[in-house]
Amino acid sequence: MTSAQQLSEKQKKYLRGLAHGRDPVVLIGSSGLSPGVAKEFDVALGAHELVKVKARVGDREERDNILAELARQSGSSLVQRIGNVGVFYRPHKDKPKIILPAD
Repeated sequence: MTSAQQLSEKQKKYLRGLAHGRDPVVLIGSSGLSPGVAKEFDVALGAHELVKVKARVGDREERDNILAELARQSGSSLVQRIGNVGVFYRPHKDKPKIILPAD
């Protein structure tokens, strides 16, 4: 599995391009990161590999902590964060749909 440390800038740029036209699949409200939201996120990553998450929580630090925790819990890479939206990538273990460019 690819981790955040192993994604090159070229690969991140490629993933950002793929994510650009997508809508957020998971929404995090003011109650923060619940086990149900984390499970929904994990299912979405399993289905799509590349997922946008919109976090409508208090301040920037809280939002960044929630996005980092999502990445940690799911074993995914946080590819990008712009405002309230984070883009996450986790390839399928057996048959990845998204083929990353070489470094």
